Amino acid sequence: MQSIILASASPRRAELLTQIGVPFHTRPVGIDETPQGDESPSAYVERLAREKAVAGVSDPDEIVIGSDTSVVLGGDILGKPVNAADAEATLGRLSGHTHQVMTAVALAAGGQCYTRVVITDVTFRELCPEEIRAYIASGEPMDKAGSYGIQGLGGIFVKEIRGSYSSVVGLPLQETATLLAQAGYPVWKVWQRSLESHNE
Repeated sequence: MQSIILASASPRRAELLTQIGVPFHTRPVGIDETPQGDESPSAYVERLAREKAVAGVSDPDEIVIGSDTSVVLGGDILGKPVNAADAEATLGRLSGHTHQVMTAVALAAGGQCYTRVVITDVTFRELCPEEIRAYIASGEPMDKAGSYGIQGLGGIFVKEIRGSYSSVVGLPLQETATLLAQAGYPVWKVWQRSLESHNE
């Protein structure tokens, strides 16, 4: 089967792809992540995912996965914090409110690029200033969109989630598997081949 490339340095995305049994290599790419004009948040994450996937292609026989995640509140994209004060302000805004996590996944294969955008509603409980500062001191928020990680310490802030958990972490698994199948790489065949090799 074709080689799978994950165009990302994110350990969370790598863990999710490993979770579904897909063998892959990582190939991080650098692109300009500046929003364009009146670009909507969903269009923004879709464009970045597509650009990452396309930039990651070095061989026409490869399947390259790109992904991008944004936390959106009231139409504003809340990116990775630039410092502790920025993280504190962001978490204060998320406290007691419902925000959207928008994750796009793109798959470049055979000269084509296919994309999906997944939007999940996440509701935070009310946070007190002391726990926000303690969370920031842990260092966890500093490399994450929206200044929190649902799969880590930040999970205690989440009151409710409506939608895809894996998408909030950074890679929507159901949509990723669908795109892989569309490119002729059904995940279940990987499982089947692995089982056959194990039984030989």
